[in-house]
Amino acid sequence: MNALDRPTSAADVEPEEFRTTLRQLAGAVSVVTAGRGDDRSGLTATSVTSFSAEPPAVLVAVNLRSSALPAIRAYRHFAVNVLNAGQQPLADRFAGRDGLRGAARFQGSDWASLVTGAPVLVGALAVIDAELEEVIERHSHALLIGRVKAVASDGQAGALLYWRGDYACFDDEPSDS
Repeated sequence: MNALDRPTSAADVEPEEFRTTLRQLAGAVSVVTAGRGDDRSGLTATSVTSFSAEPPAVLVAVNLRSSALPAIRAYRHFAVNVLNAGQQPLADRFAGRDGLRGAARFQGSDWASLVTGAPVLVGALAVIDAELEEVIERHSHALLIGRVKAVASDGQAGALLYWRGDYACFDDEPSDS
């Protein structure tokens, strides 16, 4: 029997069942950063999407318990650093897997800034520098809407993805269709 033959109603969906289902959705791995100097913070995220092309804007979902959220609110900016296939250790560090927090997570990598002053990762697959426009709190997360102020992309390396609860790499060349 196929799982689609016996769907679960919304009232019966358990959080773990929901997480398991969403793990089928592959997503780019990004490090979202904010702050300046020793007052920097960041987190690993897969819930990042374009929100608007005119004006350019992005949407990022951040857990309300994230240690980076206060810096994002205080500085009113954030950068989305899309990681390349070789940057999995950085994804783990900003996910808190080694116990580091705040500015300590930035050690060992090269960082710069573009327009807003948010830390951007040198060597990232792509970076999006955004000014925080709005924070919408719903359930366990804050939805950050950011007006894009600058972008840069390398595009030479493959992408780091998160799929089925683990990392995967995608490095195929795009087709010319």
